[in-house]
Amino acid sequence: MTQSSGERKDSIQEGARPPAEQFAPLASTFRRRLLVGAGSASLVAVGANFGGITSFLLGLSPESGRNLKLDVLYPIEGYSRCIQTNEGFEFVYPASWVGDQTLLYRAAEKKEFERSLDPPPIKSSDRRRKNVNEPVVAFGPPGSNGELNVSVIVSPVPLDFSIEAFGGPKEVGEPVVKTITSSSRQPDVKGILIGSSLRKDSVTNVNYYELEYRVESPTFQRHNVAVCCARRGRLYTLNAQAPESAWQNVEADFRRIAGSFSLIS
Repeated sequence: MTQSSGERKDSIQEGARPPAEQFAPLASTFRRRLLVGAGSASLVAVGANFGGITSFLLGLSPESGRNLKLDVLYPIEGYSRCIQTNEGFEFVYPASWVGDQTLLYRAAEKKEFERSLDPPPIKSSDRRRKNVNEPVVAFGPPGSNGELNVSVIVSPVPLDFSIEAFGGPKEVGEPVVKTITSSSRQPDVKGILIGSSLRKDSVTNVNYYELEYRVESPTFQRHNVAVCCARRGRLYTLNAQAPESAWQNVEADFRRIAGSFSLIS
């Protein structure tokens, strides 16, 4: 006996499972893949700082991030960290600033020279002496002309050299400003010490002399914040400078930079 189409349709419907039940395993698999994919994407996004995700998360606990030196890789609250392990210092600077391209080129040139098999030129020692007072690192806004930047100079001094021998912060600041202005190649340059203070690190036993001064001439006016300290035959000088007209806009950044400068072992 044959079944009518209506009877066949009824029997099929009776034996078939509801669509939600049929697709339940597929939906479960899709959810697992979606969660795994989302988790992997989140890790990649955090690791690469896509859209500032990592910086945002570190900003929720900035001190922890700074203690772990994560701001070397990811900006924290708008600042990145520079660590110079060879010279032994660190400081933070605005994350939007970039490294001085001239210094980067010289560093690459020096590495290439060190790898060269050719004998060094006869006057190489004189060249090194001339470059003693060149900055080790320098940062500034991209596209700037160099009037707004922060740099660090490391100079050799006798092992028994002591900044404390000069006296307090003011006694240290005045000769430093005088030395800076007297070494200028432009005539009629004068320096004015605005303020000075002493920051002591009891852990490393290093004294940081923080100076604020202004350099003026008939052609320019600059506002500077500097930090000086010495250890193990090296004199460290961090200097942040800006045109006087830009001082109000960068003062907070300069204070932050100066306060973060420290020597590392």
